[in-house]
Amino acid sequence: MSESPIINKVASSGIITLDLEEMYPAGDRVVFDLKPVLWEEVALKEDDLRTFMKAHDWSQYKGKFVSVHCSADAIIPTWAYMLVATHLQPFAAFVTQGDADSLERAVFTRFVQQLDVEPYRSARVVVKGCSKLPVPLNAYVELSAKLLPVVKSLMFGEPCSTVPLYKAPKSVLGPGASPE
Repeated sequence: MSESPIINKVASSGIITLDLEEMYPAGDRVVFDLKPVLWEEVALKEDDLRTFMKAHDWSQYKGKFVSVHCSADAIIPTWAYMLVATHLQPFAAFVTQGDADSLERAVFTRFVQQLDVEPYRSARVVVKGCSKLPVPLNAYVELSAKLLPVVKSLMFGEPCSTVPLYKAPKSVLGPGASPE
């Protein structure tokens, strides 16, 4: 009695695993807080801000993902955020507004927008679910929306245990094509 070879059905299934953790945009994240520039932590004085802008070492943000935020409960005019952005832009890899969570969401939004979906065209794709890095929920949502028009099927989890999310109708796949 001969034993049949072990066949890796997951490997031969044609499923492409997309792991957002492997695509995690590398780079330091920094939140630039306007609070230290405020007068008594309640008001922004234009002259004080402009003096700070001239004296601040902006080169420390070179290549970093930066978000402009104010952690104090103060009303900050829109132009103040814009002014900070004009000083950050020559150095930072990416500039947005918000706290650390907002920064991470914005970084991933940009990443998903720039993702080339052609390698996933007409493919069975599983978006890996477990992550050691802080991949924000919006990354999964935006990735799903971006992949949907091109994939044959979309799943979440691990190739050996997935949650089916979408299967393209046969009419989308073309005549004679099978969704599986």
